[in-house]
Amino acid sequence: MIIDGLVQVAGIRSPGEARMLLDCGVDLLGFPLRLPVHAPDTSEEAARAIIEEAGPALCVLITYEEDPDRLVDLCRFLNVGTVQMHADVSPDTLARIKARAPLNIFKSYVVGRESMGPEQFVQAYSPVCDAFITDTFDPTTGASGATGQVHDWAVSAELVRRSLRPVILAGGLTPANVRGAIKSVCPAAVDVHTG
Repeated sequence: MIIDGLVQVAGIRSPGEARMLLDCGVDLLGFPLRLPVHAPDTSEEAARAIIEEAGPALCVLITYEEDPDRLVDLCRFLNVGTVQMHADVSPDTLARIKARAPLNIFKSYVVGRESMGPEQFVQAYSPVCDAFITDTFDPTTGASGATGQVHDWAVSAELVRRSLRPVILAGGLTPANVRGAIKSVCPAAVDVHTG
């Protein structure tokens, strides 16, 4: 999967919304499911129906599911080939997932919850990931993404500089700040859910 200058919008609730976003030029549609903090935007069954109509190649499962077998089963149920992993999983776990199914894996780097710096993260996860996505931790709710909050873009910019993999920028992006975010970070793509 080539990621360059893409826009991903998450939280699709209906086939009509999916069609409208694709007609507006959105490249990827994200479906957050199996979340520890937020309620999903739709059920797994409804997501499957939307994905079938929109086209599986344009759809991304966004999840905290950690178990390789359950994750692969969910991807097969939804008929998606790309998963955005927000769970705190090891590179070994991601390698086990890749061994079970030919999935594109986007691994999150959650600013404010990171356990290693950008350089160490890139070294550890590049062999088993196809892209990275930065997002924001909210210590008040414990949410690691979909917080509507902006993080320190300098951290995301450092991840971009260190990574040979594409980096997707998320975290509090809105029409008012996305241009500045792109100029500051130079990501391969941007992602919006709450903004």
